Amino acid sequence: MSRKGWALFCALCLIWGIPYLLIRVAVRELTPATLVFARTAPVALAMLPFAVRRGALGALLERWRWVLAYTLVEISVPWLLLAHAEQQLSSSMAGLLIAAVPLIGAVMYRLTGTAERLTRRRLAGLALGFVGVAALVGFDTGGGHPRAAIEVLIVALCYATGPLIVSRRLADLPGLGVVAASLAVTAVVYAPFGIAELPASVSSETIAAVIALAVFCTALAFVLFFALIVEVGPARATVVTYVNPLVAVLLGVVFLGESLTLGMAVGLPLILGGSVLATSRSPGRRLDASARDGHDDDGSARIEPPRR
Repeated sequence: MSRKGWALFCALCLIWGIPYLLIRVAVRELTPATLVFARTAPVALAMLPFAVRRGALGALLERWRWVLAYTLVEISVPWLLLAHAEQQLSSSMAGLLIAAVPLIGAVMYRLTGTAERLTRRRLAGLALGFVGVAALVGFDTGGGHPRAAIEVLIVALCYATGPLIVSRRLADLPGLGVVAASLAVTAVVYAPFGIAELPASVSSETIAAVIALAVFCTALAFVLFFALIVEVGPARATVVTYVNPLVAVLLGVVFLGESLTLGMAVGLPLILGGSVLATSRSPGRRLDASARDGHDDDGSARIEPPRR
C-alpha cells in the first residue's frame, strides 16, 4: 500500500480497537437502542451543516437506495446487535468474532464477481491473521451465550458488506455526505426507543464512553474509513478487523495493568504478519504498469477517488 494507505490503516486499527471496551462500559447503564441513538444523534447534528454547506448531500439523491442499504449494514443493524451481544459477551470474544470480517468478505467478493481479486498470498495472510487473533484471546468465550455469538457473527457479515457497497456503488460520492446521511437516518429511527429508554441518571464513566464512541469511533473513524476504501479497496480495508482485538488487549495491559499473556505474545507477530501479507502487492507486477492500463497491481479495476 501507499504511505497514505498505511497511515489510514494504522489510524483505524487504533480507533476501532477501542469501541469494544467502550460499548462494554456503556451497556451497563444504557440499553442498546439508547446507546445507538446517543452515539449517532450528536455526530449527525454536527456533521449535517458541514455536509449541506459543501453540497455533499445533493449527490446522494440519485442513489438513495444504496445509501440506505449502506446505512443498514454498516450502522443501524450491527451497532444494535453488537451492543446487545456485549451485554453477555466479553469484549475480547466480540473482537475475535468480528475478526471474521475479512474471511466473510473474501467469500462475498468471489460470489458477487467483484473485480477485487485475492491471491494465494493474501488468502494466506487472512488465515494467518485469524490464527493470530485466536491465539491472542485464547479462544476465551467469556461465559457468553450462543445467541450473543450469533449476533456478533451477523455484525461481521454486515461489516463485510458495507465496504463492498461503498466501493461498487458509492465510491464517487462525497464521503462526508454518505456518513452524515447514514448517521442522521439511524438517529431518527432509534430516537423513539432511545429517548424512551433513557435512564434517570448515568455515571460520568458512561458519559465519557458515549462521547468517545461518538467523536472518535464514529465521526472521525468513518471519514478515515471511506478514505481507506478509496485508497486500498474494500478487501484490504477490512483487514483492520484483525488488529482491532490486539489494540483492545494492549490498551488494557498499558492503562489497566492487565497481564500480558502467552496468547498475546504469540498472536502479535501472527496478526501483524498476516496483515502485511493480506495487503501486499502481487509479485511481478509494477505499479507504473498498472497505472497505464487503469488497473490495480493484482489486475482488479482501480477505484478512483471521489471528486470533491
